[in-house]
Order: sequence, then C-alpha cells, then structure tokens
Amino acid sequence: MSSIPAKRSAVDLFSPEVRAEIDRWVAKYPPEQKQGAVMAALRLVQEANGGWLTDELIEGVADYLGMPPVAAAEVATFYSMYEHAPVGRHMIYVCTNISCLLCGSEVVVEHLEKKLNIKMGETTPDGRFTLKEVECLGACVGAPMMQVGKVFYEHLTPQKIDEILAQHE
Repeated sequence: MSSIPAKRSAVDLFSPEVRAEIDRWVAKYPPEQKQGAVMAALRLVQEANGGWLTDELIEGVADYLGMPPVAAAEVATFYSMYEHAPVGRHMIYVCTNISCLLCGSEVVVEHLEKKLNIKMGETTPDGRFTLKEVECLGACVGAPMMQVGKVFYEHLTPQKIDEILAQHE
C-alpha cells in the first residue's frame, strides 16, 4: 500500500522570521479580515524562497491566513510581481507601457536582450539575471525605466544600462 505524503503546514514551510513578519502584516487588519495580508505574505514567502513561489508555498500562505487555497492562488497568478518558476539572483523588470514606449523602451529591451543574450522571460545561464517585461512601474516621468530588485533606474540609455548591470555581481 502506497502512502501519500502528508501536506506540510505553514509552520513547517515558513521560518519563524517569515511567520513573524507575516504576523506584523496580519496585525494591520481586523481579525476576521486577516486574509487582507495575502499580498504581503506571498511577497515575504517568495523572497524567502529565492524569488519564486511553489504551489505548496501558496497553499501554505492560504492555510496560514485561513483562506481557501484558490483565493491565494488567484492573487499569486494575477499579479506580475509573483514568480512561479526559479529566477535569477537579480530580477530586471522593464516597463514597456506607453510612456516608456514613447521614450524608447524598445531600445532598452533590445540592448538588455543582446547584452544578456536572453529574451524576455528568460534567465541567463549563470543564474545571474532574469529579464521580465512589465506593464507599468509607475515612474512615467523617468521613462524609459527599469527596476532591478527593488531599485528603480530611470532615463535609461545603453551606457547607463551597462553601468547598472556591472553593479550587480
């Protein structure tokens, strides 16, 4: 008779530090609405997992917040900030929405793809960078722009992009 492995609980999946940080977010909501912390919880769990979420981690967040797993999965799959496969050490998000497009985001994309020898949605073979197109990063005044990790870079040129990439190991 084969045994099905037991589903791990959030206590087993998340470190005490991650659980404590999720709890800080949960405390911002009325007890009956703690699922409001789902976006923050998914982000924290993703960061702790090397930048991406597994189905098991998404279900763990749902369990921890007392919500249906499908509700947490809907959030995790709707927003582009959540990754569902391993990513590079440095995530590069390139805005290609109208303001950035009008200011030259296609040059940014072409330069990054050529420089890194990958296409949008891919990771460099050395695991250093993942390149991702995003709809808007909310920095239209600095177009064209990109985000590397949590840092915004604006008014990009090929030379400025090369300098930025050199700063990231």
